[in-house]
Parts: sequence; C-alpha cells; structure tokens
Amino acid sequence: RTPLWADLKPGGRFTAVDLGKAGGTGVVAKRLVAAGLVDGSALTPTGRTFAEEAARAVETRGQEVVTPLERPLKPSGGLVILRGNLAPDGCVVKMAGHERLLHGGPARVFEREEDAMAAVTQRQIHAGDVVVIRYEGPRGGPGMREMLGVTAALVGEGLGEQVALLTDGRFSGATKGLMAGHVAPEAAVGGPIAAIEEGDRITFDVEARRLDLYVDEAVIRERLARWRPPPPRYTSGVFAKYVALVSSAAEGAVTRPA
Repeated sequence: RTPLWADLKPGGRFTAVDLGKAGGTGVVAKRLVAAGLVDGSALTPTGRTFAEEAARAVETRGQEVVTPLERPLKPSGGLVILRGNLAPDGCVVKMAGHERLLHGGPARVFEREEDAMAAVTQRQIHAGDVVVIRYEGPRGGPGMREMLGVTAALVGEGLGEQVALLTDGRFSGATKGLMAGHVAPEAAVGGPIAAIEEGDRITFDVEARRLDLYVDEAVIRERLARWRPPPPRYTSGVFAKYVALVSSAAEGAVTRPA
C-alpha cells in the first residue's frame, strides 16, 4: 500500500546526502502521515509523536529527491515477497526499478558463501545460471550472513544482469541484480532449498510473485526424506545457543526460550 516517493540510489538518481539537503527523512515522514500510512500518534524517542516530528520537517523549495504526495515514483516500494515450492514461507527480492522480472536457468549449488565466491572468481559461473547459496540462514550460518560479496563479484565479472541468485542468507542494500534472500524455511531445517541439486531448473517470476524449482513434487519429497542436516558448525558457546533458540527468517529470526 505504500508508494515509493524517494528517488534514491541504487535505483534512483540521488544519494542520502541529497535527501538531507532536501529536508531529510522528515519529508518522507510527512508523506506517510498525509497518506494515512502510519500511526501519527505513535511516540518517538524525542517524546513527540510521529506526526509532530513530521510537521517539524522543513522541505527545501524546488527539491526533486522526494516527489509530491500525489505523484509517487512508483505505486509500491522496492521489496517484493516471492513464494513457491522453493520458498513456502516466502523470500525477499529487492527491486531497484530496472531489474529483470523473469529469469529461469540451471542451479549452481553451493553450501556456503566462500564456495560460491571461489566459483565466481574462477569463472565457473555462466550467463543464465541461478546461483544457490544455502546453509547461510539464521541457524545454518549461523546468524544469516550477508551475501554482498558474491553479488559484487558477479557484477565485476559482467554477470550482474545475466544470472540470478537465491540464498537463505541476507543481502545488502547495495546488492544489484536479481537476487532472492531470506528464503524460508532455510536449508538447515530441511527447507525445500536443501533439495536443490546441481543443474535443476529454477525460475524467478517477480510479476507472479513466484520462486519455483522445476522438479516433480514427488522427487522433492523423496530428496527431503533422504536429507540429513550437516554437522553443526558450533557445538558449544554462544553460537550453539543461538542456533538452538533462533526462529525462521519468516518470523524475524528472533530468539525464543528453549
């Protein structure tokens, strides 16, 4: 329901510095209050309400960073949730306004970020591939590492607009190209991403909000029945405790009492 008003990089023209000169985040807050998209009565750390803080913002005359209320850049924002047989609980795709909306290709499967990075730098990834990095979720990582390095390497190899990437880990706000992160359930708990095999066909369809593995459902069930979790990366200490307590990315990866 929330339109895109801020024309900011990587998908827009301006930087955060430009936003500050235009009047700051308070200008965006004004749009949200005026559109009825936030609870203006909510208190902020200053002791004033959100609406009161928004009203204090001074918008620079003639600024172009934040568009007028009635003329948003796009009817929706830059994050899209996909679901499908690879992400029954959802995954997140960041759209900067110019990415491909459809991609299908063979899976290139890696069990951790470092293995994927090595394949990219050794030029083992090719146009059309779908790079899969799994066991990087809240439990698998543990801690849900950021996959920015691999996406940056793909761009550096000239593949940023020719491949897709999916992971149960996180991605950065600077990530470019078609990438699905936060895939849930994650591989470490036996989610469908754990059933992917090298060469399987995977399709991203952003308009249809789908992420699917083109393998018969019976085959996926059989693979998951044979699946066994890998040995834990930590058997003691704070990371082991975290793995035992953390929830799915679809639930915010919050920790809960045992």
